[in-house]
Amino acid sequence: MRVLIISDIHANLTAFETVLADARNEWEYVWCLGDVVGYGPDPNECVDLLKTLPHLCLAGNHDWAALGRLDIRTFNPDARRAVDWTRETLTADNLAYLEALPTTFVIGNYTLAHGSPREPVWEYILEPLIAALNFSHFETPYCLVGHTHQPIIYEQIDDQGDTEAIAPIYRQRVALNGHRQIINPGSVGQPRDANPDAAYAILDVETNQWEHRRIAYNIPAVQKRMRKYELPERLISRLEHGW
Repeated sequence: MRVLIISDIHANLTAFETVLADARNEWEYVWCLGDVVGYGPDPNECVDLLKTLPHLCLAGNHDWAALGRLDIRTFNPDARRAVDWTRETLTADNLAYLEALPTTFVIGNYTLAHGSPREPVWEYILEPLIAALNFSHFETPYCLVGHTHQPIIYEQIDDQGDTEAIAPIYRQRVALNGHRQIINPGSVGQPRDANPDAAYAILDVETNQWEHRRIAYNIPAVQKRMRKYELPERLISRLEHGW
């Protein structure tokens, strides 16, 4: 089975639709690693579209924030404004959908979490040391995470727990080599690695082959909708820069 791996859609319908079009006929199921909403102008549209697909989805911190399950005083002012707008905009049905999302999932060789296996909703794995500290918190060979909006593979390279970061090679299938790995597909709707293109991955769970992908999308169209809803300008401008 081939799986479309997505994360951090962040209410960006244009990016989401572009990813689905780019990956058309190449997958049978979707694994979404959380943060369907937050920041962007299309929270209901993204949840509604995801619900039409064969999928499983995890809860992310912005999903929880929209539900009032996190103290958003820790968010920056722009993020807080976006959370408040998202909470007011989501329909009752879509709030109920987000409320029901699990924080982790284990399927075959893969553990899924939004942030990390150690702290599924909140922890950022941004460097090999943090990745190394997380390997003891899952039992499968591989763990898939989102949250940082940065595509990367962290691989445990020896029995002492030493871990290295492996940069993605886009549009090239990579055979997962049996070493324990924490893998991030990047963000569909809010990339933060100085590349504004939407990020996602394709995984063949039978052959354990992974493929990171990027695809450009119509950023000005998203920015126009964000301005229509008077979302913070900083959140609008950052889309074109990928930070």
